[in-house]
Amino acid sequence: MTVIDFRTEQTVAGARIPSPAATPRAAPSGMLPLSQFGVPLGLAGLGAGWSAARATLGAPSWPEEVLYGAASAIWLVLTTIYLLRGLRQKGAFRADLTHQFAGPFASFIPLVGILLSAHYSEYLPVVGTWVCLGFIAALTVVATQLLAHWLTGGVSMQSIHPGYFLPVVAGSFVASIGFSSVHAHDAALAAFGIGAFFWLVVGTVVTVRLMTAGELPPAARTGLSAYLAAPATASIAWLVSHPGPMGALQLGLTGVLIIMLLMQLLLIGEYRKLAFSPLFWVFTFPVATTANYAVRWFAASNLPGREIYSWTFLALATAFTVTIAGRSVAAVIAGKSGKRQNHAPAPV
Repeated sequence: MTVIDFRTEQTVAGARIPSPAATPRAAPSGMLPLSQFGVPLGLAGLGAGWSAARATLGAPSWPEEVLYGAASAIWLVLTTIYLLRGLRQKGAFRADLTHQFAGPFASFIPLVGILLSAHYSEYLPVVGTWVCLGFIAALTVVATQLLAHWLTGGVSMQSIHPGYFLPVVAGSFVASIGFSSVHAHDAALAAFGIGAFFWLVVGTVVTVRLMTAGELPPAARTGLSAYLAAPATASIAWLVSHPGPMGALQLGLTGVLIIMLLMQLLLIGEYRKLAFSPLFWVFTFPVATTANYAVRWFAASNLPGREIYSWTFLALATAFTVTIAGRSVAAVIAGKSGKRQNHAPAPV
């Protein structure tokens, strides 16, 4: 299996080449690539979509529980490995956080934690609330450290990519959703305001970079899906904090989400040029979150056939995630098979 790590290299047509902004190596050897946390993030995002379907469409509870359970198990394993390796290597966490390409992905760990704790707070309200608040605090620490690093000249315009949306934009909106899940309405509004501010600021910087500083390296192009993640998480955050009839702001956010979804459909041709890698899991969270919002939006609308539309969005998101999972498993099997062949004794 080909693993693309932002720290050291990119992969083009199966060949490895150094990343222009990734040398010298930003973290000690052996650290777990942060992009692998896209797997539990995507599974938890799809679990939230099935949770919305249970509440609005009468869907069974087992799909969401399976997805959240798988996300929890994978997240726990990856987090444990990451922390143990980092503790053994001085400066590893700081190196990951300040890396020009991989730094924003440090937010994946608390992001997944917020989604998981928000879900399980339904069953353990007191414990779930405090755990959710703890992960929101952790995300705040990561995001503010990243922001301080960026604003003190820690990155170049050439190294900026859409993944910079994650910590301060999508992360703030996910924090808003987490606050709403534990009934902290005022805090949810505050987090939404933070996300809206950085959506404008960071979104402008990222868009200017993409328009003026040349093409993204292949390893970073999956990050273009962050343009969909931002309005999807914003739309859900506002909807769950303002249940009832949709107001002007909700309709405006929906409009932005639709135009970003159309843009992603136009980018499919570009994505098809990329060799499959674990970074394709980055696509799953925006797709699942868009389906989640579609289910909620249609439930709140009076459109005829809204249940059919809701199930269609959810089915497409589920099929997409299952396809990514299937290809990932196939890549792992193929990689192990290739290693066995390479280590097999030569025929006499």
